[in-house]
Amino acid sequence: MPPDVELDVEDESLDEIVEPVGPDVAFTAIDWTPHAGDAEGMVGAEVIQTLVKRLPNAPGVYRMMNAAGDVLYVGKARSLKKRVTNYAQGRFHTNRIGRMVRETSTMEFVVTRTEIEALLLEANLIKRLRPRFNVLMRDDKSFPYILLTGDHVSPGIYKHRGARSRKGDYFGPFASAGAVGRTINSLQRAFLLRSCTNSFYENRTRPCLLYQIKRCAGPCTGEISHVEYAELVAEAKDFLSGRSQKVKTEISAAMQQASQDLDFERAAIYRDRLAALSHVQSHQGINPATVDEADVFAIHQEGGQVCIQVFFFRTGQNWGNRAYFPKADPALEAAEVLGSFLAQFYDDKPTPRVILLSHGVEDQELLAEALSTRAGRKVSISVPQRGEKKDLTDNALQNAREALGRRLAETSTQARLLAGFAETFGLPKPPVRIEVYDNSHIMGTNAVGAMVVAGPEGFVKNQYRKFNIRSTEITPGDDFGMMREVMERRFSRLLKEHGDGGVVDEAAGEDDVEDDLSGGFPAWPDVILIDGGQGQMTAVRKILSDLGIEDRVVAIGIAKGQDRDAGRERFFVKGRDSFSLPVRDPVLYFVQRLRDEVHRFAIGSHRARRKKEMVKSPLDEISGIGPGRKRALLMHFGTAKAVSRAAIEDLRKVGGISEQVAKLVYNHFHES
Repeated sequence: MPPDVELDVEDESLDEIVEPVGPDVAFTAIDWTPHAGDAEGMVGAEVIQTLVKRLPNAPGVYRMMNAAGDVLYVGKARSLKKRVTNYAQGRFHTNRIGRMVRETSTMEFVVTRTEIEALLLEANLIKRLRPRFNVLMRDDKSFPYILLTGDHVSPGIYKHRGARSRKGDYFGPFASAGAVGRTINSLQRAFLLRSCTNSFYENRTRPCLLYQIKRCAGPCTGEISHVEYAELVAEAKDFLSGRSQKVKTEISAAMQQASQDLDFERAAIYRDRLAALSHVQSHQGINPATVDEADVFAIHQEGGQVCIQVFFFRTGQNWGNRAYFPKADPALEAAEVLGSFLAQFYDDKPTPRVILLSHGVEDQELLAEALSTRAGRKVSISVPQRGEKKDLTDNALQNAREALGRRLAETSTQARLLAGFAETFGLPKPPVRIEVYDNSHIMGTNAVGAMVVAGPEGFVKNQYRKFNIRSTEITPGDDFGMMREVMERRFSRLLKEHGDGGVVDEAAGEDDVEDDLSGGFPAWPDVILIDGGQGQMTAVRKILSDLGIEDRVVAIGIAKGQDRDAGRERFFVKGRDSFSLPVRDPVLYFVQRLRDEVHRFAIGSHRARRKKEMVKSPLDEISGIGPGRKRALLMHFGTAKAVSRAAIEDLRKVGGISEQVAKLVYNHFHES
């Protein structure tokens, strides 16, 4: 089918899904949802047989969906017709595929021009939709980078994480923020680049401490000319871009020349810079001699779980490693899991020139071609069989084994604790989701409610929630009233969004609760722990009773013991007298960890809100006064207090402030 054919597209969300794949990749979207009645009431292989008749023999991506509209699986195909025909035959190699087909009630398709586009789109849709039967990346935190800015006459060097919206050159990824910090410190000694903010730079009248300790060239006060500073920046770019030997050779030659000219002070500066460069290349562990820029992936499967260890090598240096534990069906082979993981991994990250794997993956050449298309240069993917590259993959594989072993041990310990928790509190089975609640405030001000979540794998931090207490009817310091508001808001929303007891996306952000897309973590808690005694529990149980869910959730209160000593806590459970646990009981330690974590989260949330209130300006409360006008007023009058005292005539003298706006500001501060 030619790419310019236009077909009916009824999925309004499709545009926003496929758009991030890239501006150079075009797609033709085709909606074959059986809403016309030709497949109404069908399910499984039967509905697929109906749909396959109308499919083209062209590359593309397909989505299998259940009756509720949840996406079960996203796949790509060189020929949509041939691939989907395999599902329509009803003969499956694994139970996983059989379950997936039996739950399918409809399918949607996107035709692409090439199989490469289909592969890129498949990875994008998997990350966006998180289908239950796909291999899913569960840890998708952004990586830190080194940024050399390009929006200032004297570029600075900074640690950067997140969207790359600022103009400049980005180098990375680094496995951890600590690795970035150590590298930047060494690069400052080697290239004397500034790390201060632009406002700090503009207001300097004499060099700062970093200049004195020889970690900055001092461009802010003219200690070095802009031309000479630009040469340092160019050297830093060359070094970070892989031309480290060229930079060291040039600095060494400059040192020799300065020595011959008897300028020993300048020669000493070059000597110190060379030493700093050597430190950058030596302090990060394994530094291969034959690998300049590569990512190394190794996968290990054990106990029904998977660990993928990733090592990053740039400019011949080891920039750290990170372990991933993707969600995958235990029946999948290592090659299948690793191949799907790779496509998702590079969906939003720069691709190195070389990718080394511990196992060969399906469609390896196609994946390399797709990544090359995205990167705009050749990317090679290989499984080393000998030499230093084989040593790198073996080392990554050993790290994957050890990381998975530690995770399995932690999971086993957590399972025993949850089993003990269930026995101690009389639960029918070990809980899968435990929610712990607490409040934090100072004399009732900036009150915040907090919820932390724990499960079979420990704390689930992406499910934490904070609740800014909004009610004006609560007496300041009324902990009962605050907890009542938190419970009402939490469980009212839970009933609205997950009244059927569904599950949530384990990778959802802190402010988002998703529907059943990942098929794993339950939305409803088995147990809620309340930091409080009988009074708190009475208020909480009334809320649960009013919502009709008192029998659906087990509520347990934790009261601090005598003299607030740890180990003397009293527990309040419905139908039982309050009781304490033995001081050395592992379950007691477990509950204390839960309580300490919710304390930490509540206090941190409260401090963040209090800090925000402390820097809040009275001008923020005036509707119609945006950042630009607020800045103009403060630049003219100096302080918000001076603005409040100004007459209308004085306000009108400020650039951008009309008579109407001046009256608005004046009336805000002079309501009488």
